[in-house]
This record gives sequence, structure tokens and C-alpha cells, in this order.
Amino acid sequence: MSGSAHGHGHTPAAWTGVTIAFIGFCVSGVFMVAANPLGFWGGIAITLIGGVVGMGMKAAGLGAAKETAERKHAREQAGRIAAERVAAQGGV
Repeated sequence: MSGSAHGHGHTPAAWTGVTIAFIGFCVSGVFMVAANPLGFWGGIAITLIGGVVGMGMKAAGLGAAKETAERKHAREQAGRIAAERVAAQGGV
């Protein structure tokens, strides 16, 4: 589905939020193994901050745009046309 039109999370907001959350997860893991509760909870806080940053960036317009009814209709129509072409060529 890499050719899909909607981008599915390939936005600066998504990449930034997930990267920060991943770093927080790694920090928590290291401090959990080191038996340091304060560092562990600090990593959890970093993970949550990643979600907040991602949502903030999305609100600022750096996330995926919501699909309008017109765009959805055009995408569905293009899919039907492509299916008809395949059927006309003797495909599946």
C-alpha cells in the first residue's frame, strides 16, 4: 500500500512524535534494567511528551490533512476505473 494517496502517517508530525516516543521508550528500558525508578519514570515522561508534540504539530498543520468527501469520491471512482480496465484487459 505504499502507493496510497493518503500518506498514512508519513508527515513531520508523525515522524517527530514517534521518534521522541521511541527515545523515551529506550530511556525507560535502560533505567529499568539499571533498577533506577526515577530514570524509568523520566523515560515514560519523554514518551508521553512525544505524543503531545506529535498532536501539537498536527494541530499546527504539519500532520495529515483530513480526507474531504470530494477527495474520497474521486479516489473511489479512480479505483473503479482501474478495476474496469484490468477486467477489460482480461485480468483478474
